[in-house]
Amino acid sequence: MNFIEVKSGQSVENVKIEVFKQDKKGQKHIYLIAGVHGDEVEGVFVLKNIFHWLKETNEVDLPLVVIPVLNVDGFRVSSRGNSHGVDLNRNLPADNWINQCEKAKYNPGQSPLSEPENIFLVKLMEKYPPGMIISIHSWKPMLNYNGDCLDVALYLHQFNHYEVVDSVGYETPGSLGEYAPKHFHAPVLTFEMPRISDQLSLKEIWAENEEGIKSLLKSNVLRRFI
Repeated sequence: MNFIEVKSGQSVENVKIEVFKQDKKGQKHIYLIAGVHGDEVEGVFVLKNIFHWLKETNEVDLPLVVIPVLNVDGFRVSSRGNSHGVDLNRNLPADNWINQCEKAKYNPGQSPLSEPENIFLVKLMEKYPPGMIISIHSWKPMLNYNGDCLDVALYLHQFNHYEVVDSVGYETPGSLGEYAPKHFHAPVLTFEMPRISDQLSLKEIWAENEEGIKSLLKSNVLRRFI
């Protein structure tokens, strides 16, 4: 696949946020995003491998937008939040955004869309409308679907056997999963991977997801979203 680099965004510390778009026109796009939380290296590693494969293969024909790391400042220092200490997945202007949080790590910011990383993300989605979004995180193995993408979750479940859920078990105001389905009519799959540990390496996490993700991207499952 041929990708072009889209005009980049800037983080709080003016670090470049790279975005790559397949050189293919489409009314709707499939977004692949990692690094929303800077301390979740697992998702960044997996998307890095997927992106490398996508650039080498001719088996995928989808209008893709790839954001390897959204929270570039947080990723550099292994911090969940950005340089303002804001959780980017609580700062989007969803209808249920609130300026309160039970724990500091869920800091939603002073106002919705207060952070440059999210301002850039929303402008990007306005320019290249998403038809469906796969946002790769790491916490515990889980396929959390928001909106009409249960079929995508079930497809991946056949390969990695991660739990398929419509909720992570607590409220996530201002998250991408709350925002995109309503404002862009784009369902969101929050693809939660396990964390690395003494028993599980990055390469092993990639190995248990490689086949499923590649198969999904080569299949017709995502075509209804474009």
